[in-house]
Amino acid sequence: MGSEIAKTEFSEEDFRQFHQNLRKETRILMEWFSSDIFDNHQEMCGFELEAWLVDQHCDPTARNEEFLKRVNNPLVVPELSKYNFELNIAPHPLDRHLPEFLNRELQKLWNLCAINARDMGCNTLLTGILPTLKDRMLTLKNISSLKRFHALNREILRSISRHPIKIHIEGKNDSLEVIHHDVMAEAATTSLQIHFQVPISRAATVYNIAHVLSAPMAALTANSPFLFGRELWDETRIPLFEQAVKTPAFVDLSGRAVSRVTFGRDYVRKSLKEVFLENLDGFPVLLPVTFDENFSRLNHLRLHNGTIWRWNRPLIGFGEDGRPHVRIEHRVPPAGPSIPDIIANILFFYGAILHLQPEVPQAAISFEQARTNFYAAARIGLEAMLTWTSGNLVPVDTLLLQQLIPGAMQALGERGIERHDLQFYLGDILTKRVATRRNGAWWQKTFIRKHGPDFSAMTRAYLENQKKNIPVHEWSI
Repeated sequence: MGSEIAKTEFSEEDFRQFHQNLRKETRILMEWFSSDIFDNHQEMCGFELEAWLVDQHCDPTARNEEFLKRVNNPLVVPELSKYNFELNIAPHPLDRHLPEFLNRELQKLWNLCAINARDMGCNTLLTGILPTLKDRMLTLKNISSLKRFHALNREILRSISRHPIKIHIEGKNDSLEVIHHDVMAEAATTSLQIHFQVPISRAATVYNIAHVLSAPMAALTANSPFLFGRELWDETRIPLFEQAVKTPAFVDLSGRAVSRVTFGRDYVRKSLKEVFLENLDGFPVLLPVTFDENFSRLNHLRLHNGTIWRWNRPLIGFGEDGRPHVRIEHRVPPAGPSIPDIIANILFFYGAILHLQPEVPQAAISFEQARTNFYAAARIGLEAMLTWTSGNLVPVDTLLLQQLIPGAMQALGERGIERHDLQFYLGDILTKRVATRRNGAWWQKTFIRKHGPDFSAMTRAYLENQKKNIPVHEWSI
């Protein structure tokens, strides 16, 4: 979905031809899974980060076209709405230089964005849902100009027979119900997407463990408690994204409807080829853009996979030498609250994956338990109780403090990451964040309870704290 497309309207013949090409490419990929073609040299790490443009009052400002021209960097690209943009970081090996690399590259790119926004009289902001955003701002007037976004909107509406998109989210003390006639509600959700390229022999295991880790990650990183002035879930981004582009796909064996934004149907049993076969047979084609290039580039398969938004998604990519590789994209965390928090979240994900690999936790935690854990953590964050490997309910903060953070530190240390980096990011930031229960969702809710429902004041305070480049558990309220 990262590439531009040539047209926005499609015929029945386009759909027929695309599906035929998709089937050919899926057959090629199945052969690759049975061969030695994938790059298995080393683990590679990278991420994408979505952000907001805000004006001097901290309201969203629809100026990403001017902003992107000023920045003029291929690593900074448009998102669905004109309020947003996305930063991309080049992949890096999982070695002792990783923390320094991630921090340096993100800080450099973020500074470039902030300077250009300032020259426009704007600010850049990292948060899961912008607190000052209002429902009336999410219209097609503010959709980015790229053809792929317009085509995506048109085809999603066509797939639901142009019925209105109903969004209903129940919080602990409040609820929200709105209706949209386009996909622009999805633009309210801004994410951190962590990529982990692994050898094909371990890809299925890493994919499964990413599902198990989704609940602890949701609780640890929650930063989206408000939508249109309503206090809903600690990570409201999760139900909002699921409902904003909800389209029919198929019904799983338990009778549950599986949509295009999904936690998934099950763990994979043997190979990630199971996911791509499910893509082919279970998910209708959404954007039937046909390519003339060699089928071995898997352009149709990759585009189709890009229109299925699993919270943990396998991706096929190609290296500079042309060899294909597999990486897992973990889409659970929101953007923000600060750059140190973001780097800590990324390192924890890698470390926790490595820590859990020998234990194969999915053998002890069923997929249904992993799913239940995920939505519980998205709903109430660090107060959630999770079913873990013992089969018992465990407080997520206890699980993080006693098992996952120490385990991640040890696993990353064994990969050569320096002790001072581990202590700073996982000790000083994550351990203290969990021990105090002060993640981004906590800070936002606490500010509103202290100062009243002034979301402009809250967002200004959030921005000032973010600019200090300190972790959220140290933010003033």
